Amino acid sequence: MTGAPRPPRTLVVRLDSAGDVLLAGPAVRAVAAGSSYTALLCGPQGADAGALLPGVDDVLVYDAPWVGLDPARVTREATRQVLDTVRAGRFDRALILVSYHQSPLPVALLLKLAGVAWTAADSEDYPGSLLDLRHHRLPHRHEASAALDLARACGFPLPPGDDRALRVATPPDTTALTGGEPYVVLHPGAAVPARAWSPDRARRAAAALAAAGHRVVVTGGPAERELTARVAAGHALDLGGTTGLRQLAGVLAGARVAVVGNTGPAHLAAAVGTPVASLFAPVVPAERWGPYGVPHVLLGDQREGCADSRARNCPLPGHPCLDGVGDAEVLAAVAMLADGTTSPRTHPRPNASPSPPTASLSHPPTGTGRPPGTERGASV
Repeated sequence: MTGAPRPPRTLVVRLDSAGDVLLAGPAVRAVAAGSSYTALLCGPQGADAGALLPGVDDVLVYDAPWVGLDPARVTREATRQVLDTVRAGRFDRALILVSYHQSPLPVALLLKLAGVAWTAADSEDYPGSLLDLRHHRLPHRHEASAALDLARACGFPLPPGDDRALRVATPPDTTALTGGEPYVVLHPGAAVPARAWSPDRARRAAAALAAAGHRVVVTGGPAERELTARVAAGHALDLGGTTGLRQLAGVLAGARVAVVGNTGPAHLAAAVGTPVASLFAPVVPAERWGPYGVPHVLLGDQREGCADSRARNCPLPGHPCLDGVGDAEVLAAVAMLADGTTSPRTHPRPNASPSPPTASLSHPPTGTGRPPGTERGASV
C-alpha cells in the first residue's frame, strides 16, 4: 500500500520589481499551501520584497536581460548560473507570473533547460512545448487577482480563511524612527519619473499637509536623499535613505495614510493594511496596478494624453495628470481615509474582479496612443 503522493517542490517566477513581487504574494501563499517547498525566482529589485512574503522558503535571484528599466546584458555565464541554480532546486513545477503585456516564454525556455518538467503561465503567444499549461488571463484583471487565477488553474487554491490580501512578515516597530504621535507618510519618489509628482509639487503637498495639522513623515530610498530633503524641508520628518524595505514596512504600518505614487511602497502600504492616497499617473491602467485590498483614493487625471502609454517620462508639458492635483484634493483624500469614511477595509471575493475599497477623485482612462519616450516590457 502506498502513501499519499508528496506535494510538489514548486518554483514561482516574478522577475520584475518589488511592487510586482508584493502583488504576487497571495498567489505565492496559494502555491505554498499546496507545496512541500516553495522558492521564488525574482530579479535583484524584487529580492528584498520576496524575502518578506509569507510562504517563501527561499529566494533565488536572476537579473533577466528582458526585464527592467536598465536590463542586464545577455551572457553565457549568467545563463549557465541560473540554469544551475534552478536545476539544483529539483523543482517539480513552476508558475511564471508576468504582467499582462509581457511574455513568459524566455524564462519558460530556461526552466525547461534546467529540468523543470511542468511549467505554467499566462500567455497570448503560442508556447509550443515551453508551457504545459497555457492560461488565458481574464480581461481587465488586477495583477494580483490574475496571479491568483493562474495558481488556481494549476491546482493551488488559497486555503480556507485566506482573505486574498497582500501580506508581508510582521513589520518591526519603528517608533524610534517616527516618534509616537500619529503621522501621514508622503513618499515622493518612483523608479519611473512619470509616475511621481515633480519635487516642487511634492514639497508643496508636504507643506499643505503640515499646515492642515498632519504630522508628515517623508520616505525614500538611498538614492532619493536629496529629493526627500527637498520635500521635507521645514514641514516634515525626513527618513530618506534611512530604511530598508522591512523597516519601511514598519513605518508604513504605523501611518494613518500613505500618500504615494504607483510604485513599490504603495503596494507595501497595502500589504501592511495602510490606506493609500494613490497618485496614479494613467501611463498604466489603475484597474491593473492600483492599490489592492485596502481603502484608497485615486488621485490623478486618468484621461490625460499619456494614458496607457507606459511612458517613463511624462510626454506632456507640466506633468498635468499628477502635478495638476490640487492641495484641496490631497487633503480631502487624506481626511477621508484617515477618518475611515471610505467603505470598510475588505478584500475581493475569490471569483470576482478585484475592487478594493476606493473613492475616486479621478476619471476613467481613455487611451490615446503611444507618445515618444514609451517603454516596452515596462514593470511597475
